[in-house]
Amino acid sequence: MPEKVTIADVARRASVSRQTVSNVLNSPDLVREETRERVRQAVEELGYRVNQAARRMRTGRSRLLAVRIEQTQDGMNVFDRFLHGLSGSAAKAGYRVILYTADDDRSEIATFDDLLGAYEPDAFVLTGTHYGDVRTSWLAERELAFVTFGRPWGMPEGGAHPWVDVDGAAGTAAATRHLLGAGHRRIGFIGWPEGSGVGDDRRSGWARALEDAGLRPRTSTAKDAKDEESGEAGALERRTDGSAAEGEAAARELIAAGATALVCVSDSVALGALQAGPVPVIGFDDTPVAAAIGLTSLSQPLSDAAARCVGVLTRLLEDDSPDKPDHVLLEPSLVIRRTA
Repeated sequence: MPEKVTIADVARRASVSRQTVSNVLNSPDLVREETRERVRQAVEELGYRVNQAARRMRTGRSRLLAVRIEQTQDGMNVFDRFLHGLSGSAAKAGYRVILYTADDDRSEIATFDDLLGAYEPDAFVLTGTHYGDVRTSWLAERELAFVTFGRPWGMPEGGAHPWVDVDGAAGTAAATRHLLGAGHRRIGFIGWPEGSGVGDDRRSGWARALEDAGLRPRTSTAKDAKDEESGEAGALERRTDGSAAEGEAAARELIAAGATALVCVSDSVALGALQAGPVPVIGFDDTPVAAAIGLTSLSQPLSDAAARCVGVLTRLLEDDSPDKPDHVLLEPSLVIRRTA
């Protein structure tokens, strides 16, 4: 067997101290770029591999953060932007991100167990929070560090664990006010099924903006609109499965019922709504598709959210966390294009 390459071998090849090599591997921001490159070259030439077990014994940490790769059904997932930001922010803090997949809460918890046995990640970043989310209680009961990208829906006072989220209600309220400012009074909303924390939050912003303008958000049909004799300006909504096809069908119904503009829960739904008729449409998530076709949409500050997640975890891991858990709520921005 070939002789094992040690950190001392790398130090000799790069003409630096062993501590410098350790800094390059664990805290690269402490070392000048020229020195980092020389050490990296030595590592590559010698085929050095960091002994994670030895690192854990020495520091008590693996310097690993675990996060699930989100699945997508509409082909317009924005999670890769969050993941890119998370990886970059983790690296700056001296951590690395490990990825895993899971189909549901139960399989994800089983994956937690596997990862803890194999890699001992220091903390977890949970995504896709929802009502009745059992993942957080599993981690909390074992006193494992974690932060959720998403609020703990249904929990009182914002929940007992740290979270970072984007204020969907603030976003759809801004979108609705934009349409009101353009003179629209019958503004429809196309959402997800009731019970979706994110979907209900986004709907609430639309409803609040209409109420603030003295309008009445309501579910209506084309027949209701024809039967209305008062002429009162109102609003209309439809729930969908989130697909473009259902978005188009819902938009046709709302336009037939008198809607002159539409706010959508996602870009996928908005893409379908655009096919229904010549009315202004606003989406949510500002996906590459939205930019390509000129769809007005709400952009989530995903890089900032990722950085905040890492910041929360580093404070937790350094025992410098506040008495109350961090709760960070960021606002999306409205990117106005030709469709609204």
